[in-house]
Order: sequence, then C-alpha cells, then structure tokens
Amino acid sequence: MENEKAKTKIVVIGGTGLIGSKVVERLNEQEYEAVAASPNSGVNTLTGEGLAEVLEGASVIVDVSNSPTFENDAVMKFFTVSTANLLKYEAEAGVKHHVALSVVGAERLTESGYMRAKMAQEKLIKESPIPYSIVHATQFFEFIKRIADDATDGGTVHVAPVLFQPVAADDVAAAVEKIAIGEPLNATLEVAGPDVFRFDELIRDGLKAKNDPRSVVADPEAKYFGAVLSERSLVPGDGAQLARTRLEDWMAAQASASKPATA
Repeated sequence: MENEKAKTKIVVIGGTGLIGSKVVERLNEQEYEAVAASPNSGVNTLTGEGLAEVLEGASVIVDVSNSPTFENDAVMKFFTVSTANLLKYEAEAGVKHHVALSVVGAERLTESGYMRAKMAQEKLIKESPIPYSIVHATQFFEFIKRIADDATDGGTVHVAPVLFQPVAADDVAAAVEKIAIGEPLNATLEVAGPDVFRFDELIRDGLKAKNDPRSVVADPEAKYFGAVLSERSLVPGDGAQLARTRLEDWMAAQASASKPATA
C-alpha cells in the first residue's frame, strides 16, 4: 500500500498558501508524492508556465489557489483562465481527478464579483470530461479579524446580523486531503464548523476578547464580498460535513501559542 501511495503524484496548486501548505503536509505525512505548485515554484496557471512540467505523471490535481485581487474583472479572469489552463494541461497529462476548493453559499451571492467568478470556475470544472470533486467551505477562523478590518468605518464595524458557521483551516485541509486520495465525487461536498453563530455577535465577542475598542453595528445592509446577505447566505445545507474544532478551542490554542516562552 505504501508503494502505491508513493506512486501517486498529487499536485497542489496554491500549495504554499494557508490551506495548500497544510494539504501538502498532510499528504506527505501519508507518504503520497505531494508537490506544491505556485508562481514561486515556477508554475503560473494564468499563463500556463510550468504546468506541463509539474503535471507530468500526476494522478490528482488539488486547486486551492486564490486570486491576488478581488476586483470584479481581475478575479473573473483569474479563476476562469487559470481553471481553463489547468483543465487543458490535465487532459494532456492524463490526470484522473480534479479537486477544487470553493465557497459555501457562492451560488446565493451573485451580487458579488468574487462569488460569480467562483461559480464560473465550478462551471468549467463540471463541464470538463475530467472526474472532479468540489469542496465548499465556510469562512475560516483565521480570517475573522480580516473580515472585521474590511468592515470597519472609522471606529465602527458594520456586520450583517445573519447566521455564520466558520471553520478551522486545519479542518478544511483535512477534508480536502481526504477527498484528494479518494474516488472523484463528481459532486460538491460542503464543509463547515460545528457551531452556528450570529455574524455580528461573533465579531463583537472576538474584538472584545482582544480588547479591541471598535464597536460593532448589526447592519442588515452591510456587504460581504460585495453582496448583501440573507439569513442563511453563509451557512451550509443539511448534508454538510461538520468539522470538530470549535472556535473557542481554536482561539484558546492561538492565545497559548502567542504567549512568550518562560525560562
């Protein structure tokens, strides 16, 4: 079995990012031949540079890359051109499974240029003859502070009072890894955290825990990735795979890790 694993080459596009680096690490621990591909390693999905070389002998491609900008035209170009290039070179290399990471609720947030681009990416994957699996994840715990920062106007944070079910990046990576080494789903799997919060209350509590003086306003018109949210825009359906890590435990671990070592 170990020899079979060693023969299975899995290329992770975006393999040096938050999720990608974790997926690569997990696959290597399982003794698969996991290759991290990114512009830093000479692989550019927008231009096609390095794709033929890195995909040679690959059985599975995991795409967890993200656009460097969220401007509407640029993000659409990134996801459609990159995905089209990947699928083209994958077909030539004989890749048997295309795995992509996307967003829970993307199909409900068509006002958002980013979410429209993700849906266009998914359409290309589904229309390709290459067997596929798409993982829809909710927002990561790691990005909650960035969300608050992006929603800040002066000393006030405007957040919609809707349901929110974030997940740890480690748990998303584990789900992606499991999908990558399994048979293609030719379908979408939703992954979310174990607990549902009110979006505004979570941000308020998070800032308070860090002694952040900003106030949080429950604003129904506050936008998320450029879209106005409804009650269930950001939460998965009934069949979602729920992760184990709770936000309070993750935050406690982060606080512990940030404490200076004592002699």
